[in-house]
Amino acid sequence: MMLYSDKMDPVGHAVRIVLAEKDINVEIQYIDAGDPPVELRELNPYTDTDTLTLADRDLVLYDIQVIMEYLDERFPHPPLMPVDPVARATCRQLCFRVRRDIYVPLAQLQGGNEIALANARKTIRDNLTAIAGAFDQKPYFMSDEYSLVDCCLAPVLWRLPYLGIKLPAAAKPLQKYAERLFARPGFRKSLSDAERELQP
Repeated sequence: MMLYSDKMDPVGHAVRIVLAEKDINVEIQYIDAGDPPVELRELNPYTDTDTLTLADRDLVLYDIQVIMEYLDERFPHPPLMPVDPVARATCRQLCFRVRRDIYVPLAQLQGGNEIALANARKTIRDNLTAIAGAFDQKPYFMSDEYSLVDCCLAPVLWRLPYLGIKLPAAAKPLQKYAERLFARPGFRKSLSDAERELQP
């Protein structure tokens, strides 16, 4: 099994967290998103860098949700998705919301003028602050159990200082939640060398 991943990309980081949490033996090839290798361009018809290949390329996956759910089904311990269909659908919906409400403006921080950058930072800060109260009720994202939603959110929270995003005092429960995520052995194992340097 091989994962092609940009060493700074939060999407790839989320996949690496799943791999680390499940202690899956995988070869990670860090690539430059601006100059992907020829073999990756042949494997993945889209511009995404995060691609998982298995069994001599008999299976090639390149959507974050598909990759993470495949890994959870193929390597079921520890489970990162609920068993109950309603709870599974809720988990998928929350992952979708994280990608839409946080990852989309996060991508806008890659370039643009100062006004666009400030707006993207504000959107991320506001969206995170809006969900902060949920972490007063449950230890993980609307759940008592660690799940794929937490794997999606952890890379963003880790990058906040680097991105120049400071959360308000009202987001204190979210900050404590982030500390719980960062303390997990799987999270520490998932970090690339470049990501380790984002925080002291």
